[in-house]
Amino acid sequence: MERPELLYFIGIGGIGMSGLARYFRRQGATVAGYDKTPNEIAAQLAHEGIDVSYSTDPRNIPQEFREADATRIMVVRTPAVPMTNPLIAFWKERGAVIKKRSEVLGLVTRDRRTMAVAGTHGKTTVSTMLAHLLTSGGIPCNAFLGGISANYDTNVLLNSKAVLNVVEADEYDRSFLALHPDEAIITAMDPDHLDIYGTAEAMYQAYAEFAALVKGRMLVHERVLERLKEHATVLRDAIPYGLDAVDGPHAEHVVVRDGAYHFDLVAGGQVLRDLTLGMPGRHNVENAVAAASMALHAGVEPHALRKGLATFLGVRRRFEVRARTEKSVLIDDYAHHPTELDACIGSVRELYPGRTITAVFQPHLYSRTRDLAADFARSLAKVDELILLEIYPAREEPLPGITSQWLGEQVQLTNTEVCTKERLIPLLEGRNVDILLTLGAGDIDRLVPAIAAMVNRQE
Repeated sequence: MERPELLYFIGIGGIGMSGLARYFRRQGATVAGYDKTPNEIAAQLAHEGIDVSYSTDPRNIPQEFREADATRIMVVRTPAVPMTNPLIAFWKERGAVIKKRSEVLGLVTRDRRTMAVAGTHGKTTVSTMLAHLLTSGGIPCNAFLGGISANYDTNVLLNSKAVLNVVEADEYDRSFLALHPDEAIITAMDPDHLDIYGTAEAMYQAYAEFAALVKGRMLVHERVLERLKEHATVLRDAIPYGLDAVDGPHAEHVVVRDGAYHFDLVAGGQVLRDLTLGMPGRHNVENAVAAASMALHAGVEPHALRKGLATFLGVRRRFEVRARTEKSVLIDDYAHHPTELDACIGSVRELYPGRTITAVFQPHLYSRTRDLAADFARSLAKVDELILLEIYPAREEPLPGITSQWLGEQVQLTNTEVCTKERLIPLLEGRNVDILLTLGAGDIDRLVPAIAAMVNRQE
């Protein structure tokens, strides 16, 4: 069933699932789906004419789907939804084709040339930046992104004249092994998702298997190239990149001027002088090196690339300034891994030297908190004041002894406090915050509008 007429998404409000739902609806298919809880994306899908239900009762499935021949229906599920879900049982009994999201994205990547961006962090920013550079540079593309692009206010770019795909290649559940990449970027391979892989070595092996799928040019961050080589039996045309990667694309003369990063890009035998990147963070200069180099490889002209970088607005919840007053700044970031916390906090220190940083962090997953506790403790100790929310469980059940209180006791920082979501605003109102960070991949983003309003009130 290469081109299904009817698609039913179980977990349709997820960032990756919703992108596919929008893609197939644009292709002319009838799309409907279920999600556990209402969110902004699901509400947008409903507004766009997609039937979204929040009930697992099969009677809430649209009549057109319930009455159709099951062979005409493709059911797409996310690994975040357990196989015990009544809707999955209903469709299995009907005999419908049930595929993982990654398998369906893999089908899409067969359609045209595909550039895939993988990495334990950085992949959302790089893929979104690459999609923007191609689009603004006159190369039409379809893009399936793991975040909301601030330039386009969506997680998927769809163009009827698209000549290539840009896809975020997710290592969770080995999803990226279902893709068919022609070119790729690998940004990082820090141990993560050990609940799936068991060991860091098994995760590295999966990245090596992904690299073997790449048919053409592949950019690999210089810090991880050697490790990738250790695990790869096949590694075609792997090119190192980074701030200082002398053997591949890199940046020179990096400076902060008027709140923006300026740098020279050395890539593909040419030097582009004094490029401007509006996104804060030295790590985003590295991200720009990867995205810009691949965009040039795809045919974007240097003058268009310069304009594209300068106009890139970033990704929602990636170092997103949500409030700024005379006395305070609120920055919201998706950082949920120690390396991402280091990058975010380091960028704040660089942009706001000497200021006091208060961080509100919501740990994501009991297993990740347990497996990376020592690294979390080191990263979180780099702020001045720390407020820990309770661990966001996502797909997991609690693990004995693994709590935010347990994590907080390991942070070598005097000003550390554990707080419920309900108590957070009153707690912050009682403080004279300077630079305030909200960090995490759970549902902390739902608190941010109220926090921003509080910061603006305190002006």
